[in-house]
Amino acid sequence: MSESTGHDFERSWWRERAKKRIVSHFAAGLVGGTPHRAYLRELGVSKDSIFTGYDVVDNEHFAAGAEVVRNSGQNSRDQHSLPDQYFLASGRFVPKKNFPRLIKAFAHYRRRVSSEGWDLVLLGEGPERDAIEETIDTEDVRESVHLPGFKQYGELPSYYGLAGAFVHASTREQWGLVVNEAMAAGLPVLVSDRCGCAPDLVDEGRNGFTFDPYDPSDLAGYMHRIAHRDVDREKMGVTSRDIITNWGPERFATGLREAAETALHAGPPSRSLFDRLLTWGLMYR
Repeated sequence: MSESTGHDFERSWWRERAKKRIVSHFAAGLVGGTPHRAYLRELGVSKDSIFTGYDVVDNEHFAAGAEVVRNSGQNSRDQHSLPDQYFLASGRFVPKKNFPRLIKAFAHYRRRVSSEGWDLVLLGEGPERDAIEETIDTEDVRESVHLPGFKQYGELPSYYGLAGAFVHASTREQWGLVVNEAMAAGLPVLVSDRCGCAPDLVDEGRNGFTFDPYDPSDLAGYMHRIAHRDVDREKMGVTSRDIITNWGPERFATGLREAAETALHAGPPSRSLFDRLLTWGLMYR
């Protein structure tokens, strides 16, 4: 099982060569999506032996929970102290999540739309908290950026359900399961083009957009675009749900079964003495 892509880490030729010697002996693989399949192909696994479905969530949990809070009206919004309209982002406060640049993009967006703009809600905690707080103050968006902290699994659908759109700005992400969660909750999504899920889950212009996570102005433009009053966000949210329907626990189960059956049919691999020693050395290094 793998959710690695060819670009989610800096790759050295000698590590890749050693990895290829080992991975090429696998009879089957279960991966996240398109870029993960391509990387496993580069490592020597046959294209007919690679199956998808590794990265899924319980779609019904987020769909049902979001629907409940939407139907409850203002009560849920008041209960969670949430603004009327907001972008939502969620993740651990660590460098790769790129929250300071997200805040800069949001500040750029707010300056463009003035007082009519949406707010930004960031869920999570972590070592980058001070950097995030500093960026909020530097960009002068303290009144429009909300930090409710880390939220448990059962609480998340409420925050998704009351949001207008979801933003995932990571500079490096093997997949990005929070995007699955947001789409299951029926949200339009703005997703960094460095996220492994982007090629499979984002249908450009139909349920969201991808952007360069190192360019705050690029993201700001899409934030302005998706929050515009003429955009049919409800339709985009329906498209998100339609897409993510094919990425649920059933797909994981099917992919895992197919991979296991393929491996059993192929039988044990034939390996050289060098490959056996290499595998042994890596196991005990």
